[in-house]
Amino acid sequence: MGSINFADVFATFLALLGPQKILLSFEAATRRLSSREIRFLAATSSIAAAAVGVACALTAPWLTTFFHISYQAVELAGGSIFFIYAVTLVFGVRLFDEGGGEQPDGTPAHPVSTGFRALVLPYVVTPLGVSAVLVESLSGAGWGWRSVVAASYVAVAAIDLVCFLLLGPLVRRMHAVVREVLSRLLGLLLAGVGVNLFLQGLTGLGLLPHYSSGGH
Repeated sequence: MGSINFADVFATFLALLGPQKILLSFEAATRRLSSREIRFLAATSSIAAAAVGVACALTAPWLTTFFHISYQAVELAGGSIFFIYAVTLVFGVRLFDEGGGEQPDGTPAHPVSTGFRALVLPYVVTPLGVSAVLVESLSGAGWGWRSVVAASYVAVAAIDLVCFLLLGPLVRRMHAVVREVLSRLLGLLLAGVGVNLFLQGLTGLGLLPHYSSGGH
């Protein structure tokens, strides 16, 4: 896989972490924010996501060595966590308060902080994204290859930011019922993606030799 170029890695990250996967989550996290707060949250969450991706891409060999894990184990863990997250979307379970909530000391939480927490799992530290970064980084050798992976991840985060700012208002204008239906449908599709990543991990370990993620 070391011959994969920037476009191929970019396409992989766009499919796993593109705006189509997180626009609804972003809309839910910004429902009670002002326009200025929405822009600030979009920028900070995208920068944080890019930073996490770059850090994982550049340090992938040392991370997996330090924690004594294989990238197949990362795929299994990432697929499991993302499947659980997707199931919460299907059944309408909210992992975080949307624009409200309290801090541990009982004082009201800042709405931007609450929105950022709501975006941590699906966007900032997404299991699929982190798993893909580690797998792609480990598939090649050298700083040059890992830099290509990091640059691809940053490019997708930049596209997400632009889509947040341009399409976010359109998503917020949708009827609540339409957003709920789309959320449940997206959850079902993402559950399939999580299962697919889990099965790839099993295949990499030789426990599922005949599985092909490309379908029939």
